[in-house]
Amino acid sequence: MTNQKRNFCGRTRREFLWQTGGGFSAAALTSMLSGDGFLSASDSLGSANPLAAKPPHFAPKAKSVIFLFMYGGPSHIDTFDYKPKMKGMDGKTVDVKTFGRGGRKTGGRIVEPRWDFARHGQCGKWVSTLFPNLANHVDDIAFLHSMTADSPIHGSAMLMMNSGKILSGSPALGSWATYGLGSVNENLPGYVVMLDPKAGPISGAKNWSSGYMPATFAGTVFRSKGAPILNLDRPEGMTEDVQRAVIDSIQDANKRHMAHRSDNDDLASRIASYELAFKMQSAAPEAVDLSDEDQKTLSMYGIDRDETNDFGTRCLIARRLVDRGVRFVQLYSGGAHNDDNWDAHGDLELNHNRHAGRTDLPIAALLTDLKQRGMLDETLVVWGGEFGRQPTAEYAKGSGRDHNSFGFTMWMAGGGIKGGVSFGTTDELGSAAVENPLHVKNLHATTLHLMGLDPNQLSYFYGGLNQKLVGVEHVEPIHEIIA
Repeated sequence: MTNQKRNFCGRTRREFLWQTGGGFSAAALTSMLSGDGFLSASDSLGSANPLAAKPPHFAPKAKSVIFLFMYGGPSHIDTFDYKPKMKGMDGKTVDVKTFGRGGRKTGGRIVEPRWDFARHGQCGKWVSTLFPNLANHVDDIAFLHSMTADSPIHGSAMLMMNSGKILSGSPALGSWATYGLGSVNENLPGYVVMLDPKAGPISGAKNWSSGYMPATFAGTVFRSKGAPILNLDRPEGMTEDVQRAVIDSIQDANKRHMAHRSDNDDLASRIASYELAFKMQSAAPEAVDLSDEDQKTLSMYGIDRDETNDFGTRCLIARRLVDRGVRFVQLYSGGAHNDDNWDAHGDLELNHNRHAGRTDLPIAALLTDLKQRGMLDETLVVWGGEFGRQPTAEYAKGSGRDHNSFGFTMWMAGGGIKGGVSFGTTDELGSAAVENPLHVKNLHATTLHLMGLDPNQLSYFYGGLNQKLVGVEHVEPIHEIIA
């Protein structure tokens, strides 16, 4: 049979199906698929404002997230994962398999915990003396002691903690949240990042990138001093009236464009970004202006102390941002390299005393402040780094520990979390998760679930696939810690 005889009305079968599928039948199919939830993630570019608030998949427990990222990898066995059997083992050589930046090892010299632990709260949670203020909040916290990740190297581990992948190019958790839910404040970004004054983390903006999504969903870096956003002010010589006229012209063009746009065109997203920048010129400075906060609040966050001023300021700004409807806020403790972050390879005591001293009081104040204002129930607070640290020393001398992605601790509070809970365990040395091991994907699934988003349904079509934060395989939230 010749190709001509197989044609339909002078067209090939492929052309016939393509053209008929692009008409009324396609509209009917779209309606049917939407009704079945196939398109539930929504095409955000179909709206004039991609950040417009969108309905969740189901009733959320949390409206916003504050992710306190301890860059460098805090030691779980020196903070919240009590290992009493390690006492008296300092310097003893043990057979334990480890994998860090120093490669794979089968044994090493024990570095026993350098801080004492005590029970706190009604739940009796063991917490080290590194966190005396945060210890007062254990009844509001769920500790995850069996976290695991796929990489013991900072760059790829941070990308995984932020985007679910060890390779760059995927949207960050905050991008997924704003893509799925939008923002209830049209004058501020949906996703804000505040960096340590020392510098940003390794891999930089890849950690808050929107990946293959439009740039509208990327994290916006806020500064706690000076202009909150660089290059936001109007160009010299341009009045507000002139700028408003420009925006109005852009909006008119947007309306005309939306009637004829193609599905692959991101013009709507770029126009929304211009409009958001215009609105932020007044909203962003107001959000970071602490002059209307009373002295009691400023002192509670440690803003009147040199040691805690910076992180305290950023924690208070985070509370102000979520109070104004910002969907996702991420604060970094630590920047640059070596002891400028939690990466304690040489002197564990110097490193962790420094960084815990800068963050303990502000974090405790954030939890107190959110609770006093009735905001903790709808604000999910997440704490942790890209991995933990090993029970053995990295070098022949000193107390420094290498990276540990086999088992480490993170915690969550507020936003639908059961307080006073500890879930999962590591072995008696804290070298690896042994009971109820959790993956970074479980943490991400729990975060999305608490925000009313089904982590296994929320998707973005790219590269011929429905891409998901949690990947292809089904991932369960951590139901044991959800209230």
